[in-house]
Amino acid sequence: MTAPIFATLGCRLNAYETEAMKELAAAAGVQGAVVVNTCAVTAEAVRKAKQEIRKLARENPGAQIIVTGCAAQTEPETFAAMAEVTKVIGNTEKMQAETWNALRVPDLIGATEKVQVDDIMSVRETAGHLIDGFGRHRAYVQVQNGCDHRCTFCIIPFGRGNSRSVPAGVVVEQIKRLVDKGFHEVVLTGVDLTSWGADLPACPRLGDLVMRILRLVPDLARLRISSIDSIEADEALMGAIATEPRLMPHLHLSLQAGDDMILKRMKRRHLRDDAIRFCQEARRLRPDMVFGADIIAGFPTETEEMFAQSLKLVEDCDLTFLHVFPFSPRKGTPAARMPQVKGPLIKDRAARLRAAGDAALLRHLSAQQGVSHRILLESARMGRTEQFTEVRFGTDQAEGQIVTAVIQGAEAGRLLV
Repeated sequence: MTAPIFATLGCRLNAYETEAMKELAAAAGVQGAVVVNTCAVTAEAVRKAKQEIRKLARENPGAQIIVTGCAAQTEPETFAAMAEVTKVIGNTEKMQAETWNALRVPDLIGATEKVQVDDIMSVRETAGHLIDGFGRHRAYVQVQNGCDHRCTFCIIPFGRGNSRSVPAGVVVEQIKRLVDKGFHEVVLTGVDLTSWGADLPACPRLGDLVMRILRLVPDLARLRISSIDSIEADEALMGAIATEPRLMPHLHLSLQAGDDMILKRMKRRHLRDDAIRFCQEARRLRPDMVFGADIIAGFPTETEEMFAQSLKLVEDCDLTFLHVFPFSPRKGTPAARMPQVKGPLIKDRAARLRAAGDAALLRHLSAQQGVSHRILLESARMGRTEQFTEVRFGTDQAEGQIVTAVIQGAEAGRLLV
């Protein structure tokens, strides 16, 4: 028998959880299995998951195919119906040692019920399994899971459950261990990161967690925050942006649209001007701050005038890194029942948004020429600046170290040294 093969689709949090599953499977002695950790963010993501399962089944004849992740949580019957699939495991179950212990003997897989997916809305705690070192030189720490909001386009709360936070003391201890193991940068991750703390005693905020980490782990060189909802940014977080050089000047914002009517139909909690004000204030506090953003093209009822507002948001918020999502209706969400924009129009708008994002990135790269940056080396010739811009080196460097270098040029979406 052989060690399990793992395939990950979707977000960074899924990748983190795959690393945790590897540890759980190894501890349980699971062998001869292929584990597919799926994503459910769009209908296309589910289609790709099924495609990946079939491909892996062909490449690994006789292997037990175990499907988990958000798509398995929201559509267990879809995957259970696939002839290639042996077991469907929910997002809660995949992080439990007893699940993997039950899969220890491959011959017994399938002896019990094929679908092992419980009601994730009943989950009140984050998984207790924390990993010490996902990533080679940058560590990702999951501090939150789930989401209490119900945006009309999003199926993720039904895959992840309600918001749950990891207590600050647990987070700090894990980061101390990571620093002791040689990690120079830690990234805080979650599904709805700015909701961290709402379910904990005294209801601390994300900014409180950031300040506590920086105070109690003085040897941590760089702390980075993943995607946030700007409307939930608290006073302590803004204070950290203004005063803490070890908090990296890069924020990825969940903006989704730039038109107020579309934002209301999405059931977002911010308006266009809120997003612009946040970006202006964050950049006033930290002039070298750069922003990434998620924007959806072709949301139901979106007119050309409404789309133009989203397109203009790239400039108005001075965005640098754009993640563009062509709208894809998810069964079970309110947006799927709204009047849909025609497919070719969605494709065209997504292409125009991506072009605006490419132009924004080019402006950022051009502005860095001749500028000195501190760069964390992810490989011998590739690293990232504090603003998370990719840098290519012409000669080998010491992996995992932070080096200071002057930018000489730019090419193919990255800086050159």
